[in-house]
Amino acid sequence: MRAIIVRDRDAGVDGLTLTDMPYPHAAENDVIVRVHAAGFTPGELDWPATWTDRAGHDRTPSIPGHELSGTVVELGYGTTGLTVGQRVFGLTDWARNGSLAEYTAVEARNLAPLAADMDLTVAAALPISGLTAWQGLFDHGRLTAGQTVLIHGAAGGVGSIAVQLAREVGARVIGTGRAEDRDVALGLGAQTFLDLAADDLRQVGEVDVVFDVIGGDILERSTRLVRPGGTLVTIATPPTVQPTDGRAIFFVVEPDRARLIDLAERLRAGRLKPIVSEVRPLAETASAFARRRRTPGKTIIQVTDGQGA
Repeated sequence: MRAIIVRDRDAGVDGLTLTDMPYPHAAENDVIVRVHAAGFTPGELDWPATWTDRAGHDRTPSIPGHELSGTVVELGYGTTGLTVGQRVFGLTDWARNGSLAEYTAVEARNLAPLAADMDLTVAAALPISGLTAWQGLFDHGRLTAGQTVLIHGAAGGVGSIAVQLAREVGARVIGTGRAEDRDVALGLGAQTFLDLAADDLRQVGEVDVVFDVIGGDILERSTRLVRPGGTLVTIATPPTVQPTDGRAIFFVVEPDRARLIDLAERLRAGRLKPIVSEVRPLAETASAFARRRRTPGKTIIQVTDGQGA
């Protein structure tokens, strides 16, 4: 099969290569998925799990990418809940070969069924962004109706989903980003937008929840915006300062089949709209990784053709 691999940790995106790799083995409780579309996180070449397995052993050449949509073509021993020929979407394990390949082995529990009338390319933009947004806002941030949430990177892959979910539960949403992201963020439901390059964050006042995807100085300054009893949630880096009389939480997204099913239902009903800014072929994965985001949402890699099996 064709796959994108990385061998050299120091090579960065220049080390991403399209080559032939062996067809994957379906372990117990795995399925093999013929990948239609895949998503990636630009920073994943810096993740330790890209280079070593859970025991710390070198696992190169490794296949990056951890979001996918496609069709189940094989079941591992003991696998239940999915069937051959079923359309699915979800996450691959961080410390195993990923989704930037024509076929990949995935734990069945990390995947959810996808209805026949749903677009596989759009679905591939939802697993990490959707689960991260939900877990950050509600599982960790405990956001509820009537509260105010500040969402950094409101037009990005995670932020754009977070804006929509927060508005649906009745929260007041303040979005941030670059000036050119204003219309997108407001169109998704943010009531207020701040340009991080020009506006003073202090004009926000106090908020119940800060959802940060940026880190650095933005994360540090946002700590002072959390009202007593509130929460700062970040996926960028563990916070070094806690809000006064509040909490600061760093988390890594976890697979959740039930939540994936819920997100798919919202997508199908038109209540949730992931932004796919660009679709690139597998051969252009390296340039997609290297390209700094200039448009809202996510870049998706189309791995194989067709919407069916």
